[in-house]
Amino acid sequence: MDLLNIWNEFEKELNQHDHINDFQWVKKAGIPFIYVTSHETKQKIEESIRKASSRVMRGKRLHSETIYVRKNQNMYVYRHRFYVPQEKMFCCGNLCVDCIRLRS
Repeated sequence: MDLLNIWNEFEKELNQHDHINDFQWVKKAGIPFIYVTSHETKQKIEESIRKASSRVMRGKRLHSETIYVRKNQNMYVYRHRFYVPQEKMFCCGNLCVDCIRLRS
């Protein structure tokens, strides 16, 4: 699964919202940041980000995390990332309590 494709779909999905004027995705020091310009409230923007993320992740084994960083006039900055959950995918033979063999 290529995360760049996920980011491109996320950008398209977020740009479809009427109240979002501009959207930029920038990676600084390996950490992805999104810059959203809008005249709406912070709650409305975060709801749009959450909805766009869920639509993009539908049917894939992904999670997302969005953390508010700062606001500058009408531009909101968030640290946003998509990641694959860390789960055991095989039995290591150590009789762990969360062993993959014990799942039903």
